[in-house]
Amino acid sequence: MENGNSVSGDKPTVMVTNDDGIDAPGLRALVAALVSTNLFHVLVFAPDSERSAASHCVSWQRVVTVKKVDVPGATAFAVSGTPADSTSLGISKKIFPSIPDLVVSGINLGCNCGYDMVSRKLNVDDFTLCAEASIPIITAMLAEIKNKTYLPNCFLNINVPREVANNKGYRLTKQGKCFYKMGWTQVTSEAQEGTTSPTKVMEIKPPEYTEVCTEESALSTKEEHLVFKLDTAEPPAMDNDDTDYSSLQAGYITVTPLSALSPAEIDSVAFFKKWLPGVCERFSSTL
Repeated sequence: MENGNSVSGDKPTVMVTNDDGIDAPGLRALVAALVSTNLFHVLVFAPDSERSAASHCVSWQRVVTVKKVDVPGATAFAVSGTPADSTSLGISKKIFPSIPDLVVSGINLGCNCGYDMVSRKLNVDDFTLCAEASIPIITAMLAEIKNKTYLPNCFLNINVPREVANNKGYRLTKQGKCFYKMGWTQVTSEAQEGTTSPTKVMEIKPPEYTEVCTEESALSTKEEHLVFKLDTAEPPAMDNDDTDYSSLQAGYITVTPLSALSPAEIDSVAFFKKWLPGVCERFSSTL
């Protein structure tokens, strides 16, 4: 990967993005922590508003605007598209002549472990502690990248427990299988001018199990359309101690190697088993 040294001199360039939007407290806390070290040149390319659960979407056949915004200590741009648009533009060399050394996404409000996209809420007062916990990992990754010893096609997914101040340290984990039962709930009907309709839940099923509805439509001739929201249940408890979800529940900062959207290769896991203890030592020395 080309580095950002032409932009930042001898300092490595770290680009921060997210899906909660450029004004999200988690992103601002992470940028502030990075800037405070004076070790990095910090760029921000993030959506101009909340874009949760849209991370893999791209804006085909529509324009995307980019606006420079004020984020103290960083060069920052708000993008009118998705997280994928923001990241793609940030590394495209359309704004800057070089590619950042490292892209960091977050800090997100809620965990991203297992196959999970939304979960427990984190107290916004803890974002600074979360950011500080990420600095040793970011610094260690950049050292490996500079030395060309970092594994290609592998990235790390980091989750911090709710009680971040009392965390038990880093733990290398594997991606858990955390599934949600999802359904649609009718919340209101515009024809009823905002009054709450009786709740109706419709479970999502694979196409081969889709049932043909023989009952009368829920829409009456007096209603143009109904309004629904997507609901999710709490994920099931994980019974394997080395998964990200169960380790997070136990109070550890989880470090999970991933390859694209799949678990990391065996060689990657072996690499990080040797690598993570050094990060733990750096983290402990800063406390």
